[in-house]
Parts: sequence; structure tokens; C-alpha cells
Amino acid sequence: MTDAPKAASVPHSHTPLAELLRPRSLAQVIGQQHVLGPGMPLRLAFESGRPHSCILWGPPGVGKTTIARLMAYAFDAQFISISAVLGGVKDIREAVERAQVARDGLMQQHTLVFVDEVHRFNKSQQDAFLPHVESGLFTFIGATTENPSFEVNSALLSRAAVYVLQPLSVDDLKQIVALAQSQQALRAIEKEAVERLVAYSDGDARRLLNTLETLEMAAQQEQLAEITDAWLLKVLGERMRRYDKGGEQFYDTISALHKSVRGSDPDAALYWLVRMLDGGADPRYMARRLVRMASEDIGLADPRALRLALDCAEVYERLGSPEGELALAECVVYLAVAPKSNAVYKAYNAARALVKQDSTRPVPMHLRNAPTKLMKALDYGKGYRYAHDEEGGFAAGERYLPDGMDEPGFYQPVERGLEIKIAQKLRDMRARNAAVAVTAAAIDPDPQTP
Repeated sequence: MTDAPKAASVPHSHTPLAELLRPRSLAQVIGQQHVLGPGMPLRLAFESGRPHSCILWGPPGVGKTTIARLMAYAFDAQFISISAVLGGVKDIREAVERAQVARDGLMQQHTLVFVDEVHRFNKSQQDAFLPHVESGLFTFIGATTENPSFEVNSALLSRAAVYVLQPLSVDDLKQIVALAQSQQALRAIEKEAVERLVAYSDGDARRLLNTLETLEMAAQQEQLAEITDAWLLKVLGERMRRYDKGGEQFYDTISALHKSVRGSDPDAALYWLVRMLDGGADPRYMARRLVRMASEDIGLADPRALRLALDCAEVYERLGSPEGELALAECVVYLAVAPKSNAVYKAYNAARALVKQDSTRPVPMHLRNAPTKLMKALDYGKGYRYAHDEEGGFAAGERYLPDGMDEPGFYQPVERGLEIKIAQKLRDMRARNAAVAVTAAAIDPDPQTP
């Protein structure tokens, strides 16, 4: 085993490792081969020579900003970066002015505007931004960690291709470690230490690079020849030690927690919760998953579960670790022992499936809004029955689905918890609807007869 270079000889001491290793060409990008590999959609976009607006959707540290910068370089475009969190309409106007100057100048240069955390754009920002995307003044590249289908304005989304980026694989992260060593930015490192670092990084290149930089600085101070696994644990402490490369994978463990809650086993649910917290999982992430469990697996069988999950997230934000983690434990036990129902979850998925494949049915006239005289003259809202004025607050026999559409029966409450009462109420209302239909048929057996 050879000694690593002495700390004094390590170059680029004032250049952040992430910047030092940032790819300068598409060929240097590590990972994302499902969109950047030969013949893949984003690679083809680069090779076409024609930039187009797009949204890069993926978790932190997977290369969204790097890809955007490479696109600007590939198309010889001016690169302007805007943070949707910190920026405002003023920043967008400045970007527009710079794009116009670049377009109308001697070089006639195109502009690429990169919007980080684009899901945080508010309405006024979107209104100021959208016309210039439509006119082609600049190419828009958005980066987001949130599902753009839910978080990005539909008008903006319709004008941008969405590319889904994935967490970096174990091999990808090991390539980054090797690259750092090849640039003499990292000394020799034990194989076991590399394995632990890769597991700790969990697909996030930025997290890996920041950790490597911390380790190199500490090793330089101690004049170590090699970074060992034992020294790694000593420097990074208990949190790093808990990432056991031989243990369960992250998503396997969260799956075990979710299934233990669904299976009403509070002991198992607590065990998996603590396993994840002990493994360094972000408690805020755990709180978000508990909110999902309350919606998906308990639903209206016990609506208090969702409120408790939201409360536990707020408690953690107020108290932090370790005190706030007790609120997570309280929530996970409650969710495990609560009555279970996935009726709303199934109903929502069934409704989505129907809407996706069905035609766009018009809203029935009696349900339409009529804020103007013209709309009223066109019979918008005519015949609508105000439920509050009806017996029991229920307009028996009234239809709220599109004309000609059969009752889909999306929501089927289970006979557990509060949904027992909900199911009975639905049966009573359907019986009243049926009685009105029978009466109407007796009065006019052929409603088509004039």
C-alpha cells in the first residue's frame, strides 16, 4: 500500500470539490444514462442543436444544475440562473432584458434561463415568465425535486418536456470517489470506507462530495496516508457508524415500516421506525411518510389519524431531535392500532383511471355557475336544487355526475371504524334517491313523451 500525497501537495485546495469535479462535457456526466446515454431522449436533444424548454425532475444531488449548464454550453447560449425561492419578478425582468440584449447584439446569442426549485414559482412569477417562454425569447430549464404534475403551473408544464432523473447508483458514486482520487483531491481510501460512504450518500452526489471534502481536510490536518473505515467512523461519528452496508436497504426498511402499520402491529412499526432513525433517516422524511400512511391505509376509518400525523410533523419542527422523535413514535403506534381502510385510496385511483381514459364530459347545465345575466339566459344553473333547503340537507334524486354517465361506485367504505357509519349514511341516501326515481317513474312512465 503506497502513501497518499502529503496534504501540502494536494492541488485545488481552495476550489470546492464539487466544482473541481463538475463535468465539462456530456461525456463526463456520471449517471443518468437512461436519458443521457446514446440514443436516449436528452442526449438526442443535445445532439439536435436545437434547445427546447424542459423540466429536470429528480432528488437532490443527481446533476440537474450540471445538465442545465452543459445544455447552455452545448448550444453556445447565455446562461442565467434564477432561484424560485429567493428570486422574484424583478429577477425575471432582468433575465428578460439580458436575453433581449444577447439576442439583438452582434453575436445574436440565445439565452437559457435556469430556474432552480421551479415548483416554488408563485403566480406572479409565472405570469411574468410564461410569455417569454412562449415567444421563444429564451429557453426555460426548470429543476425540481417535486412532482411537476402537481407543483408546476399547467401552462408552463405544457411547454416543457419533463425528464426524470434518478438517484445515482452505487457504481456511479464509486466512480466519483475514483475521479476525486484521479484529480489528487482525495488521498488513498480503504475499500470498506468507500462502501460505507456510498451507502451513506444514498444516491446523492452532492452529499458524497461534501463528505469527501470534509474527510480530506481532516486527513490533511492529521497527515494520514490513507482514510480507513475505522478513522471514518471516528471522524463522522455515530451517525455514520449506523449506516451498516450489510443491513437492509433504505427503501426496503421504509416498506417494512409501512406494512407493519398497515398490518396493525405497533411493536414492529416502532422497531422499523427506530431502525430508520438510528440509521440516519431524516425525521422530516419519516413524518411525511406517516402522513401518507394515514391517508392511504386508515383514511376515513379514523380521520383523526391524519390530523395526528400532521401534528407529529409540526411537533418535530418545534422540538427537533431527539425530543421531537417521541412524537413520531406516538404517531406510528396510533396509526398501527387505528382501524384500517384504503377505500378512499382505491376510490381516488379508480377515479383517476376513469378520467384518464374517458372523454371530457360537459358539466350538466343545472350544475354550472351563472355569475352573469347572459349565463342565466342560457340556462346555466337552471333547476339546481340547493341541498340546504331540502329535508335533512339532502336533495334526494338530484344528479351531480355528467349526463349519461353511470354511477361509477368509486368509494366503497369498509365496515371498520367511522366508515361503518359512513356506509350506513350512504345506504340511506341511495335508498332516498331510489324512492324518488320510483315515484318519478310512476308519475311519468315515459319521460320522453311530450
